[in-house]
Amino acid sequence: MTDFIRVEHADRITTVTLARADKKNAITQAMYAAMADAVNAYGTDDDARALMFIGEGDYFTSGNDLKDFAMAANGGADNDDLPPVIRFLHAIKDCRKPLIAAVNGPAIGVGLTLTLHCDLVYAAESATFAAPFVKLGLVPEAASSMLLPAAIGMAAASDVFMTGRILESHEALRMGLVSRVFADSDFASEARTLAATVAQAAPQAMRHTKALMRTQTDTIGEVMETEGKIFADQLRSPEFMESVSAMAQKRAAVHP
Repeated sequence: MTDFIRVEHADRITTVTLARADKKNAITQAMYAAMADAVNAYGTDDDARALMFIGEGDYFTSGNDLKDFAMAANGGADNDDLPPVIRFLHAIKDCRKPLIAAVNGPAIGVGLTLTLHCDLVYAAESATFAAPFVKLGLVPEAASSMLLPAAIGMAAASDVFMTGRILESHEALRMGLVSRVFADSDFASEARTLAATVAQAAPQAMRHTKALMRTQTDTIGEVMETEGKIFADQLRSPEFMESVSAMAQKRAAVHP
């Protein structure tokens, strides 16, 4: 278990905190492994009735740690095990119990796409959402190329993906990406109170309700696999290398 993921259990709620505040909670492969383990353990723990993701500090997450991902992509796998990010995506896709995203700040890249797999998404007023994949020479992941258009419509999803623009919390609420928005000062307590409401509900009825609303898990898995192959190829591409160099040098990327 990496120190950058903190897992706590209380009052039938499992809280998974992304705790890498000095790096804006950018997610590494080790963090994905820890989160996959936490979600899988939650799924088999009869005493745990709700799981809530939250970020430490001012960010939910700034997305994937691109240096860590580039090293993994270019180094290849050491064995036949699934990469940690794929294990995590399967864990949230297959989880039969309630998942809650408590978005306390900017949710960038996977910060946004993770919320599409959560049953409830609560946002602080200062929270923002963005999916700047094309700006990085990458493509959407976590089956978001299917889930986002289904959630907000093709035109709105194209605007989010193809421009990489930032959505404010109340716009995300109007779009249907967010369940509720709370004032920053009240956010932590409000999110916890609502998680407790979920945790106190009849567990079997809750599982059935989730299953009835999420009937396309096989299709989601297929889309994830297709996205994952293209994403991995793009991590090795000149487009990605130029995008990362431009970001480091604070200039516009040039794609001939």
